[in-house]
Amino acid sequence: GTQSSDNLQQTPSTDTTTQEQTAQQTTEQTQPKEKVTIRLATWAGAQEAAELDAIIERINAESDTFQIVHEPAPADYYTKLQTMFAGGTAPDLVWLAQEYVVPYAARGALMDLTDRLKNDTRPTANLDDYFPLVLEHAMYNGRVYGLPWIGQPVIVYYNKDLFDQKGIPYPTDDWTWEDFRELAKQLTDKEKGIYGTTFNGWPPVHMFIWQAGGEVISPDLKSSPIDSPEAIQALEFYASIIYNEEVAPSMATINEQGFSEMFKAGKIAMFFGGASDDLDRIEGLRVGHVRVPKGPKNRTTFAWAASTAINANTKHPDEAYEALIALTEGIHNWKIVPPRKSMATVEQIVKNEPRKAEGAEVIMQAAQEMRAFRVIPRHPEWDTIFWEQVQDPLYQGKGSAAELARKARPNLEAVLP
Repeated sequence: GTQSSDNLQQTPSTDTTTQEQTAQQTTEQTQPKEKVTIRLATWAGAQEAAELDAIIERINAESDTFQIVHEPAPADYYTKLQTMFAGGTAPDLVWLAQEYVVPYAARGALMDLTDRLKNDTRPTANLDDYFPLVLEHAMYNGRVYGLPWIGQPVIVYYNKDLFDQKGIPYPTDDWTWEDFRELAKQLTDKEKGIYGTTFNGWPPVHMFIWQAGGEVISPDLKSSPIDSPEAIQALEFYASIIYNEEVAPSMATINEQGFSEMFKAGKIAMFFGGASDDLDRIEGLRVGHVRVPKGPKNRTTFAWAASTAINANTKHPDEAYEALIALTEGIHNWKIVPPRKSMATVEQIVKNEPRKAEGAEVIMQAAQEMRAFRVIPRHPEWDTIFWEQVQDPLYQGKGSAAELARKARPNLEAVLP
């Protein structure tokens, strides 16, 4: 509507060359050069897919060479992906959560992006800008096989009213494991069915092991030292809280009432959640944000991370790479937190998700300390052993941390590369 009327009042040109040029341009516009179709597989649910489609639409409009076609598969995503890779029908671009990039790369299913990224001067391709502990999940044998699009740190959410009712000061950045456990005790009121905290399967116990100075898989990938004194200290801390009714609801209570419902109803005072959790925007619920408590050695927090990778057998490697860069840049301006040092800022977090304004400072600080899993080619197997032989029995109180860790270690090490 605000266009000036100048261009409507131009005198018809008698210059034939201009007319020919115009005719030629019109033909070019009506017959665009054939764009290559780049298929993208994601696990996006309805709302997420709609938001992503808006980004893709913009990218497609700007590209002369490719058209991204989005194929969301929120149910059984990895089963479908595996079938497509096995049958040679896999899409050009695929979303992979942090524990899948290395296993797929090790099978030769993903394109090695290292050299393309090195020769690309665009900011999105600058690997030095990515948080190293997030980028690590997309690397195999020192080569890059995916471009991370999110590094979502775990933070602590707390119900301010429950603190106020007991006259307890809110947690501050310098709090420790002991402070956390003490607060959880003070905030628990079993008569009223109110509990100080719940781990609710999140964050992975790995985070506490890292905070104690331990590792679950060594940097050289040769051992799983989960029975080290540091790891055992962390496993014991975790076990002392998980279903201990002095501080946390039992598994039965959570299963019966539902964790989210309990928090909304003011029955849980503190929980560990991802930066994009939406339980801090419930009408009438006053929620605070703080970084995770510090462990004996550091305050590493867990990063939920994911990458987009390129199918090694794509028929259009150049266009797929161009699409990857455009898509990654688009997602970095949509999701929190972009896993890049230059973008993990309060301003960018608020721009991407205005509803996180209150927690943005805490999220930004947590992003500087986040770490993704260290992943091996047979990661799904390793994970299953860890869950079945360490984490789950620890939950159920079916053995001491030291005993479980000692028994499980050789089984975990048997699947290391």
